[in-house]
Amino acid sequence: MQKYRTLFAATLAAIIAMPALAQSEAGLVTSLEAEKKINKKWSLGLGAELRTRNDFKTLDRWKFGIEGSYKINKYMKADAGYDLLDYNNREKVEYYTSSGGNAKIKWRPSYWGIRHRFHVSLTGDYKFSCGIKVSLRERWQYAYRPETAATRYKMDISDQTMTLDEDYVRSSKSKHTLRSKLQVEYDRKGALFTPYLSAELFNGWKTEKVRYTAGTDINVSKQHAFNVFYRYQKPYDTSDSDYDYDPDMHYIGIGYKYKF
Repeated sequence: MQKYRTLFAATLAAIIAMPALAQSEAGLVTSLEAEKKINKKWSLGLGAELRTRNDFKTLDRWKFGIEGSYKINKYMKADAGYDLLDYNNREKVEYYTSSGGNAKIKWRPSYWGIRHRFHVSLTGDYKFSCGIKVSLRERWQYAYRPETAATRYKMDISDQTMTLDEDYVRSSKSKHTLRSKLQVEYDRKGALFTPYLSAELFNGWKTEKVRYTAGTDINVSKQHAFNVFYRYQKPYDTSDSDYDYDPDMHYIGIGYKYKF
C-alpha cells in the first residue's frame, strides 16, 4: 500500500507542476517537399513534416500532405489539399469535486492520435520593381479527429487512490478555421537568398493564435531549394483547446524542396 501511495504522490506532484513548467517551449520543424509543374497553370505537390516540442525533447507530430494549385492570372493563385497528421496529444488534467465533497482529478496522459485536414486557399500577390513582393493568402481549413480510445485515470486526493477509467473514449471532433497570412519577401531573379517576413492569424469564430515567421529560401538551383526560419507562435483563446494549456512556441525550421 505504501508503494501505491508513493506513486500517487509523485504523479500528483507532476500533474500540478505541468502548467507552470510549460509557459513557453521550443521546437524543431523539418520538412521535405516535391513539386511538379504540369503546365503554365497547374502544379502538384507532395510534402512531409516532422515537428518537436518541449524544448526539442518530445516528438509533437508528423504530417504527410498532397496539394494541387492553379494560377488564375499573374496576381492570383488557388490551391486545395489534404493532410494526414498523427499528433502526440498533450496531457490533460481536470479538477472537480465529487457529490460527497471529495477533491478529485481526471488525468489523461499524452497519447498519439490521427487527424485528417482539408484546405482551400486563394493567394494574391504583387511584386514591385525593387524586388519586394507582398502576398496575402486566405485559407479555409477543415480538421477532423476520429473517435479514439485513450487512457485516463481518476485520482482521489483525500483517499490518495488512483484508478483507471476503463470507459473513457475521446469522441470525434471537427473544426473549421480561417487562416489569413500576410507575407513580405525580397525576391530578386537569380538570387541565392530570398528573405521573408510573415504573420498568420488563425480564426475559428475568434482569434485563436498568431504565427510570426522570419526566414529565407536558399535557391541552390532551379530544382533544389532549402528553407530556414524562426517562428514565434502566440495562443490567444484556448477555451476550445484539447489541453489544459497551450504555451507560447519558439520554432526553428529547416526544409528542402525539389521542383521537377
